[in-house]
Amino acid sequence: MRKNEEHFPVEFMCEILKVSRGGYYAWRKRDRSEKEAKELKLLRLIEDIHKSSRKNYGSPRIYQQLLGMGHPVGKAKVERTMKKHGIRAKTKRKFRVTTDSNHKLPVAPNLLERNFQPEKPNQVWASDLTYVWTKEGWLFLAVIVDLYSRQVVGWSLDKTMTKELVCSALRQAYFRRKPGTGLLFHSDRGSQYCAKEFRRQLKQYRMLQSQSRKANCWDNACVESFFHTLKTEMIYHEDFQTREQAYRAIFEWVEVFYNRQRLHSTLGYKSPVDFERIVREKVA
Repeated sequence: MRKNEEHFPVEFMCEILKVSRGGYYAWRKRDRSEKEAKELKLLRLIEDIHKSSRKNYGSPRIYQQLLGMGHPVGKAKVERTMKKHGIRAKTKRKFRVTTDSNHKLPVAPNLLERNFQPEKPNQVWASDLTYVWTKEGWLFLAVIVDLYSRQVVGWSLDKTMTKELVCSALRQAYFRRKPGTGLLFHSDRGSQYCAKEFRRQLKQYRMLQSQSRKANCWDNACVESFFHTLKTEMIYHEDFQTREQAYRAIFEWVEVFYNRQRLHSTLGYKSPVDFERIVREKVA
């Protein structure tokens, strides 16, 4: 009857079907209330997921999160609800990273050759540097990403961009993951990664060094993508008064949110930590 209200009078349909008008209107009101309650519940779930993602998730990740939580819902329904209530991912901005490759230090060959999908953890790590502005001055960040799960396995912050910055990140990654012999460590050809001290550390950890071709950011695209995510989802939306404030925010974003919570599209919408855990359980 509800579908045909535009074509036939309600009174006529009730008479033909022997249904009371009062009963029909009561049902329609109850049906509308149940529908509104379901829509409100979905909206609250979307708002909660959006908030927990630091307002970084758009409809694709929120849709995947809802499915993972056991809420079967259509992707188009999620998109319509978010659009109706003005829920959207943070606006992204472009950024540029500069590399000090104007030096005469030895450079390793590009052994990675853009093979960004290793078969297991601790097979290929990639690293790069970027910078963060605070009211106290610049803060420089070095990260090391395991390309298998895109997990940040090592990182370091300092107010100067020296070889010790990358050496510190490497030490953290090594003692955290304890990789075997022959891990491929890839970076650009910045002077920090070409320094004698850093190359000695790689040799001590029995790692092979690989470096990008000159002026070719695509050779290290995965770490560039990580920095893009970090800056557009968190750093560009902050106004750091001190380096310590920036350090705490980056620690929380990397170790709590990115590694353990943020859904990664290339990992089947799983976090890096969950992706590795699921693989380990399957193997076991």
